[in-house]
Amino acid sequence: MVELDAGALLARAQAETGLRDFGDPTLEDRFAVAVALLNGLGMDADGCGRAAEVCHWLLTTRLEFIADRERFPVAEEVIDRPMFVTGEPRSGTTLMHALMSVDPAARALRFWEVMYPSPPPGTTGPDDPRRARADADWREINATLPKWLHSHPYNDMLGDGLPEDERTWAFDFRVMTPTAWWRVPMQTVVGGLPTDPAAQYRLHKAMLQQFQFQRPRKHWVLKGFHGFRLAEFFEAYPDATLLWLHRDPVQVAASRTMMMADILEGIVGPVDLHAAARMHLDLTRASIANTMTNPLVDDPRILHVRYTDFLADPVGTVRRYHAFAGRTLTEDAEARMRHYLVHNKGDRHGKFRYSTAILTDIGEDLEALHSEFQPFRERFGVAIENRG
Repeated sequence: MVELDAGALLARAQAETGLRDFGDPTLEDRFAVAVALLNGLGMDADGCGRAAEVCHWLLTTRLEFIADRERFPVAEEVIDRPMFVTGEPRSGTTLMHALMSVDPAARALRFWEVMYPSPPPGTTGPDDPRRARADADWREINATLPKWLHSHPYNDMLGDGLPEDERTWAFDFRVMTPTAWWRVPMQTVVGGLPTDPAAQYRLHKAMLQQFQFQRPRKHWVLKGFHGFRLAEFFEAYPDATLLWLHRDPVQVAASRTMMMADILEGIVGPVDLHAAARMHLDLTRASIANTMTNPLVDDPRILHVRYTDFLADPVGTVRRYHAFAGRTLTEDAEARMRHYLVHNKGDRHGKFRYSTAILTDIGEDLEALHSEFQPFRERFGVAIENRG
């Protein structure tokens, strides 16, 4: 049986780069956990070879990224009043983030940057070859996972696309997601790996500093699933604001089930939809429970907005958030957002279809689910969505 050797992979990355510092003394142990997980998948020689190459990419990238902080005064960069969007999956967060990103005064993370972060983009130029390299990666991702474009049409932005904040942790081996591991026949791994939210946000901030260095000053607009890490989030970014979109949890559970099934089908083949529905309903329940019990949900730096209100007036919601954050949204920015909405329809690559029937198929009663989530709906004014 072919297996990966964590120590050999670490040594190979260090030898190839001539660098030794991973920037975190716990990284090597954490990497060993990730490698043990990969070895437990029972992949054939081809799968192991692909996994080894992804590991090498992430390890060498990390070594080079950490070295940049010695080569350049990147750590001196101040991240001033960043604006974040959060919410349950399938609650409009990506569209909200996309609209905010077209503001000329804003800066968002881009896939070509987080996939290939060294050297700092401000030290290169507009013809940086990493852009083309990430474009090629994304053409491969879209060919491998064609249904993902139905639920996430923004993937047509290729390397200029907008990653979630969690993607900055790919080379930290705390999550293993398709945008780093699409070549490897494996499920997405979002649990089971060691986590440390405070350390993760330090790394996230280091990424922002890297991409802000020697570039025109703009305010950051970002998107991630920060609800479970609010204490560490605000510790890292005390002057941040957070827009939190809220949607009917029953729709969230059904929609995220089909989205992830579509993604994983391209990587590992047919997915057990009933098992997926149970998992995503459990994840939705856990997230809603956190939202209802975490005292920081009521922090004055958080603006809570209903998904349906956002859909009814997307640009108005962006304007409202800017006012909440103490910023002004210009007429030019609003015009760009309206242009984006006209020219980037959500079904431009095909209609994403899902149904709450997937929940009844696993024995759930929709009325009982609505009752279960009623305290959440009452607290945030979220109505039941009357759709399939």
